This record gives sequence, structure tokens and C-alpha cells, in this order.
Amino acid sequence: MTAGGSAGGSAGVSAQELPPGAWPWLHDVARWLGTWIFFPFFRVRVHHADRLTSSGPVVLVANHSSYVDGPVLFGLFRRRMVFLVKHEMFTGPVGWGLVRIGQLGVKRGTPDRRPLMAAVGVLKAGGMIGVFPEGTRGAGDVEAAQHGAAWLARSAGATIVPVVCRGTRRPAGRGRRFRPPVDVLVGEPITISSGGGRAGLATATETIRAEMAGMVRELDEIRSTT
Repeated sequence: MTAGGSAGGSAGVSAQELPPGAWPWLHDVARWLGTWIFFPFFRVRVHHADRLTSSGPVVLVANHSSYVDGPVLFGLFRRRMVFLVKHEMFTGPVGWGLVRIGQLGVKRGTPDRRPLMAAVGVLKAGGMIGVFPEGTRGAGDVEAAQHGAAWLARSAGATIVPVVCRGTRRPAGRGRRFRPPVDVLVGEPITISSGGGRAGLATATETIRAEMAGMVRELDEIRSTT
């Protein structure tokens, strides 16, 4: 993993950085596996990894173009990360594993504050929450996820760090690729001001959206020259 230095600092040791029911040792093993399991399939290049602090509450907001994005990011940064994952994934052995490594299930289109409050608890303990605004179908769900990221940051006094990932999705009409380059760009941290009600959340959401749109263009330019 290159371009921008090592991805973050050393992992935290506090079990409070994970939701209740998680096994910290299993989370760390899964994250360790994630550091190399994709090596045979992708050439991952990280840009500006130093923008992500090694400690303190962070809401990481990432784009989502394929199912691989989450696992790649999970193993990429050297600190514990709890993703908000669609509830449908929490069935059978996969669901059991997701709970044990500390991921949180979110029901689409259904008000459920439990996972959000669990996420706030993780942030207040100094942990990191990962949100994929594009990970749900429908503009309403995407908007809700973006508002959720801003709400989490404001509620827990956390910093938002935008991240964009390009290269995991196979272009339409293209055959299987041999170790294609995957680029991850870490953006400048965004501070959400306290208060402001819904209008403040809407402003913060638009700031996140505009920042990530600009980062996608920046990363595409980087990829076109490398």
C-alpha cells in the first residue's frame, strides 16, 4: 500500500471502541486478515492516509461502488472500525460473524435508533464508525445515510473524514482483470458545528456531498496519470 504513507496509526486497545457483544480479539484478527487477503486481487494505493488520526472519534464516510469496498477499507486503516451494514446481511453464519467483529445492522426505511445509539457509544469511547451513503438503494435512503453521518458526528462530537475508493468495480463490458489498481483517497477532516437543528444537518450533509464529489474528480485525475 503506497502513496501517502501508512494508513493511520496503531490500533486502539479499548474494547469500548466496539459495540456490546463484539469480541475485540476476533475484530482484530478479521482486520489483520483484511490487510493482506485482497493482495492477490488488487494493487491498493492509499493517498493522504495521514489525514486519518490514529485515535479519537471519527465518522468515516465512504463511497460505495462494489461489495469489496467495505472489506478493503476495514483492513486498510490501522485502527478499529465499526461499519453500519444493511440489516439483511445479519443472517446465518455471516450475521453471527458480523456481530462478533462489531458491525452494526441498520434497517432500510425503518426508524430504528438502537444501532445509531450504539454507534454514538462507540464514538464517545473514541472509536471510528464507517458509513456508506451509497450503500442503500433509492435517493431517500442515500439522503438518510448522509444525514445519519452528520447526526452521528454532531451527537458524539466526532470529526468526519471523507474517503473515496476507485477501481474495485469492474467496468461494464470488461473481462476479468489481473490485479487492477485500486486507489483510496482520504480527504481533509470535516468538523460539524453543534446545534443548528435540521437546517444545520442539511448544511453539513451538503458539505459532505460536495467534498466527496470533488474528491472523486481528484482521484480520477490521479488515476489517469498513473
